Amino acid sequence: MRRNPGLVLAIIVILALAAGYFVYPRGWGAENRPWRLGLDLVGGSHLVYNVDLSNIRSEDRDSVLAGLRDVIERRVNLFGVAEPQVFIAETAGQSQLVVELAGIKDVKEAIKQIGATPSLAFVEVIQNGSSTAFAPTALTGRYVKSASLAFDQTTQAPEINFELNDEGAKIFEDLTGKNVGKPLCLFIDNEPIIPDNITDSCPRVQDRIPGGKARITGQFSLQRAKEIVERFNAGALPAPITLTDQLTVSPSLGANSLIKAIVAGIAGTLLVIVFMLLYYGGLGIFASLALLIYIALTLAIFKLVPITLTLAGLAGFIMTIGMAVDANILIFERIKEELARGLSKAAAIEEGFRRAWLSIRDSNTSTIITAIILYFFTSSFVKGFALTLLIGVVVSMFSAITTTRLFLRVFLKDKPKSA
Repeated sequence: MRRNPGLVLAIIVILALAAGYFVYPRGWGAENRPWRLGLDLVGGSHLVYNVDLSNIRSEDRDSVLAGLRDVIERRVNLFGVAEPQVFIAETAGQSQLVVELAGIKDVKEAIKQIGATPSLAFVEVIQNGSSTAFAPTALTGRYVKSASLAFDQTTQAPEINFELNDEGAKIFEDLTGKNVGKPLCLFIDNEPIIPDNITDSCPRVQDRIPGGKARITGQFSLQRAKEIVERFNAGALPAPITLTDQLTVSPSLGANSLIKAIVAGIAGTLLVIVFMLLYYGGLGIFASLALLIYIALTLAIFKLVPITLTLAGLAGFIMTIGMAVDANILIFERIKEELARGLSKAAAIEEGFRRAWLSIRDSNTSTIITAIILYFFTSSFVKGFALTLLIGVVVSMFSAITTTRLFLRVFLKDKPKSA
């Protein structure tokens, strides 16, 4: 940067212009990479479920919670919600499942589908003399990856094709291996898939089945086959859940909040620029240009990752706009001190940056540590604030130390001494 600051500055400016067009809602990538906005900006519902782990062994709880999250994500995706947020939270020793559905219209139907408790289980048939016993196996709906409706090529009778995940495939291979020639019953909601003569209607294992892919044939009506596929795809809840809290935001209220947040961000940026121009004059021009570059680059990162922006996230970003200028203020004050000592402009700029760097580094490092703690130990709304704050602070350090310095090196040079 010392040898050719003009070239480096030109590259940064071009990147910033491209980033500005990228973040513009109707600009480049608007269709393939739209903004991801939280439910408080586009409307939707925030649902909190308590998870009952009383019947789960302590060593299995993490696995059960992960399985529960996967099942709920699958159900929400089947409902057609764009970019759902599903995660596990711990509150006062209680495990909770949090579901955020941005842009959803039919909240009641979503709640119904999320909370549905279809149990899907593969059951062995054990003959004990004249009596028949049904023995549950380890294979349940949580291991189902996908299912689809198909038709027999000869009879055109409906049948069910299904695929298990890697863990379920291993369980299924062992299970079919020891039940070759025997029936393997499939129960949904504690009912056999064909409720007539249970043992006769259970699918019979023809051979050991590796790979986790199989099909079920039988005397299905088309409607019943569709229901079975839906149950397969919905999965089974590995632990009971109870809806305890619900927050719904209307689309109009969300849009109004978004407009207010954008206006606040623009107004805050303009006020900061006016202050820098009035107080620092020419130096303020460079700080303002660096600030605009910072805003464009940071928003591009948010959209590229992508980060789901919420009101809290926007607040964190707007906060970093002021913090980005703080570093410039420290640098400019140091430069003014060095000029007062009689140093040349070039020397004062380098010395000012060198002396201000330690203060900038320490203040930003403490903010970064705080943001990391907030992100990993708080709820979703605070997480959004923490994440945008963290990214904003990191990019602002680049803006203050690199971009502003390049502007000063290119445009503030010592006048050549007369002969």
